[in-house]
Amino acid sequence: MMFKRLFIANRGEIAVRIARAAAGLGIASVAAFSEDDAASPHVLAATSGGALPVRGPRAYLDGAAVIAAAKAAGCDALHPGYGFLSENAAFAADCAAAGITFVGPAPAALTLFGDKAAARAAAEAANVPVLGGTGAVSLEEAEKAFAKLGAVMIKALAGGGGRGMRIVTRAADLPEAYARASSEAQAAFGDGRVYLEAYMSRARHIEVQLIGDRHGGLTHAGTRECSLQRRHQKLIEIAPAHLPAGTETALLDAALRLGRAAHYDSLGTVEFLLDADDAEIFAFIEMNPRLQVEHTVTEEVTDIDLVATQIRIAAGAKLGDLALPSGHRGVAVQARVNAESVSADGALRASHAAITRYEAPSGPGIRVDGFARTGTQPNPAFDSLLAKVIARGSDLRGALALLDRALGECVIDGPATNTGFLRALIAHPDVVGDRMTTSLVDAVTADLVATLPVSEAAVAQVVPEGLVGIPAPLSGLVVAVSVAVGDAVRVGQQVAVLEAMKMEHVVTAQLSGIVRRIDAQVGAVANDGGALVLVEPAEVEGGSAIVAEAPDPDHIRPDLADLLARTAATLDPQRPDAVARRRKTGQRTARENIAELIDPGSFNEYGALTFAAQLKRHPREHLLKISPADGLIAGTASVNGDVFGPEKSRVMVLSYDYTVFAGTQGTANHKKTDRMLNLARDWALPLVWYAEGGGGRPGDTDHFSATGLDVPSFRALAALSGTCLRIGIASGRCFAGNAVMFGLCDITIATRDSTIGLGGPAMIEGGGLGNFKPEEVGPIGVMASNGVVDIVADDEPHATALTKQLLSYFQGDLPVTEAADQRLLRHSIPENRLRVYDVRSVIETLFDSGSVLELRRGWGIGVLTGFARLNGRAVGYLANDPKHLGGAIDSDGAAKAAHFMMLCDAFGIPIISLCDTPGFMVGPPSEVTGAVRHGSRMFTVGASLSVPVLMVVLRKAYGLGAQAMGAGSLHAPALTIAWPTAEFGGMGLEGAVRLGYAKELAACETEETRKALFDELVAKSYARGKAVSIAAYLEIDAVIDPADTRDWMTRALAALPRVAPTGRMVDNW
Repeated sequence: MMFKRLFIANRGEIAVRIARAAAGLGIASVAAFSEDDAASPHVLAATSGGALPVRGPRAYLDGAAVIAAAKAAGCDALHPGYGFLSENAAFAADCAAAGITFVGPAPAALTLFGDKAAARAAAEAANVPVLGGTGAVSLEEAEKAFAKLGAVMIKALAGGGGRGMRIVTRAADLPEAYARASSEAQAAFGDGRVYLEAYMSRARHIEVQLIGDRHGGLTHAGTRECSLQRRHQKLIEIAPAHLPAGTETALLDAALRLGRAAHYDSLGTVEFLLDADDAEIFAFIEMNPRLQVEHTVTEEVTDIDLVATQIRIAAGAKLGDLALPSGHRGVAVQARVNAESVSADGALRASHAAITRYEAPSGPGIRVDGFARTGTQPNPAFDSLLAKVIARGSDLRGALALLDRALGECVIDGPATNTGFLRALIAHPDVVGDRMTTSLVDAVTADLVATLPVSEAAVAQVVPEGLVGIPAPLSGLVVAVSVAVGDAVRVGQQVAVLEAMKMEHVVTAQLSGIVRRIDAQVGAVANDGGALVLVEPAEVEGGSAIVAEAPDPDHIRPDLADLLARTAATLDPQRPDAVARRRKTGQRTARENIAELIDPGSFNEYGALTFAAQLKRHPREHLLKISPADGLIAGTASVNGDVFGPEKSRVMVLSYDYTVFAGTQGTANHKKTDRMLNLARDWALPLVWYAEGGGGRPGDTDHFSATGLDVPSFRALAALSGTCLRIGIASGRCFAGNAVMFGLCDITIATRDSTIGLGGPAMIEGGGLGNFKPEEVGPIGVMASNGVVDIVADDEPHATALTKQLLSYFQGDLPVTEAADQRLLRHSIPENRLRVYDVRSVIETLFDSGSVLELRRGWGIGVLTGFARLNGRAVGYLANDPKHLGGAIDSDGAAKAAHFMMLCDAFGIPIISLCDTPGFMVGPPSEVTGAVRHGSRMFTVGASLSVPVLMVVLRKAYGLGAQAMGAGSLHAPALTIAWPTAEFGGMGLEGAVRLGYAKELAACETEETRKALFDELVAKSYARGKAVSIAAYLEIDAVIDPADTRDWMTRALAALPRVAPTGRMVDNW
């Protein structure tokens, strides 16, 4: 059944065209109009008008208001035209929900083809050729893709029409082009994402017109040549495109394959680039799921009324019911007549003068689709298209000749137009000779502009002799005239105010004198350069110019006063109750912790003015008071800048604020988190996170979300692994989502009062798992002994000081500091090879005094890991502890070592390995812990290291465990040295003797003789495995005096090149 009333959600010439098509089908039409478009001729073309509540393009983009206007007018269908909401899938779905038929494709098709990357993927899936390219990319990803693709076209992901497009042929131009394309895309489509496509330098732009119905039918209406573009915006379109028969068939088949794969059910245009030098090479670039501006040329050569066809399909007609003509007759060419002038460099200047005379061409083979008429005032808020002039001839030359004549007969007085430029373009030999490419117009613009005469159509403004006009600096709406006839004006005095693109521009006098005539009228459009006020030059009282009064730099304007008050309300001095609650628990505020961590005056806070998303529950003023910054204080700063300088001291700091809803993660809180993590990624900033808080916040109401499981925050922090150092700090209660943020960090610090868990007491109870006090969930004793916490701090000040020390290892070298008397190392290993000793004392003596910071002291206790300095240079260290299992490496120790090696490697920190191990721990209890996998992981990580490893064998180096301590082999380290106390073997000496001499030992008649033989064999094995013996076989590099160890390692590091951070992922465990 045909529609009764059609709402036209557009303006200008396309609205007129749709109204005419509706009238031909017997459908009443209602034309939408904004407040400033009420007098537009397109409203008169429809049966009636439908007012939209605001001015400018915003009116036509407000989907809810458009649907409301359509329902108020009793419309059962809506045609979006092109642009505005025509490709908005959500709007199409909303129309359906409101009981209004959307005249266009289904929302699924709009979603697919509205995402250019998804459209490319669909084309590939349909076996349609595409150019090399990418999905949505960051600048960094674009730079990597450019290196592979070469010259590229940057394109907007969410829209077309030539906006958000830039050609890049040099890598140096990419950042600026990326920024401009993204900015333009954001402004045009509300989505700044862009993608890259390989650039085809000599290309033709060819389109295929598809027609699909809602019953599975699909056909085409031929091709169009759209190569004549100025800065990617079409000027001239031709149907059909002149193509070799094989190429035309291939293009049509490819378009139909894509349309069928997408179940396309309306008018749509599939766009291709065709190699101008090899017609067999073509590639899909995008599909426009809507009516095109250039549909007219297809109508002229096929006799298909595409607009009426689109409406009938939306009403349910099948292609078979429409009896569409097949084939084509002749050639049609369309020229877009705009109210604009063109400079030699291709720059456009819109002209908004009222049309004082309008005469459209006519005659056989001529068609004009427009909406202008005498008296029309072009609206500066919209595009400058006035009319489309179409000519049809038997061939291209005939059509171009007829179009040239039609453009010559097209009379538009008042505004400047581009008709002269269009006539020069279609007379160009490469156009007449059908040698068009997408770069042709830009290449010849300067030559074409040089041939244009000064427009004879523009009506000159007459300025009487003796008067001087004060001109409009741009085209715009006159919103105020500030002077009257007879007023004296001085240089710099305001005479009028113009509005253009929603911005007000003050017009001032350039001379002093008496106002004799005012041509500007409030509410009228002033043309660029036109005189607003005519002044008779004269000396006036008070001097020749207005001297601006110097502003008081201490004056606080109301808007600034409001900002200062809002900002102050987020700070501790105005939150005494919150501060008191922290004092009661013996803790500091989030801001106090940050202030002690960072260098004074270095903090740039982001998102301080936000608040909890609970406006449905509380008034805004109340939320500002109880939820400043939505409980997350975040920004950039420097730490240790006085030591390492500004470049190396950069850091990102985040802190949940426990005084705001117990530090929980709210809607704005998460949004801020995502912003900060993206900045940390883009700028490679180390990140410090005070993570105290209770996890997700269920009380927020102001969000469009069912579960929140699509929140990207956790993944974003995880993705920083290996590229940004992440330090997490817990104090007090740290549960659920906060605990995950803490656990995602590379290094974790927790105070002694911390309780940390993936769920707090309420969640545990809710899961039926029992009732627990917060202190019973993950207390520090548990979390330090299971490896979750790397460093235990006494309190928040201590944790902050440890954080500054941790950051320093990753920031650079320090001047050489003191070290203990190295001769003490000669006596650190007992002469009795079976006696244990304190390896931590060895570490403290060996490295710079006060520089040692141990990690995970309470877990994997057989292997010590940490950071230290060697003559000022930051290093990581591994050491076996003979007090635990005699130094044998168990599963926890292996996991701890492997993780630490990954951390050092990711951030370019050399590793010092202090080996004293009888090997890996063995036996049934050990195998229960997965020792095979954990031990093997040390080899995997060691083999992938890019940082140098320096190995010092203090005493035992036996079996696979010793190899693992040396990154997989004694020859894997850059230097492997041993102390005289060192001993080596394929396995422990005692075990080797027992296995190798079992028969001989069993043959001894008494226990005394057996022991004597055993001791003798062990002594011989020891002599063979002593360090000096092993050195002779070149299995190690040197045996040294322990007192020289620092010197050996310092010289080794000096001989090696500095290794840049690898950026490899660091396993959290």
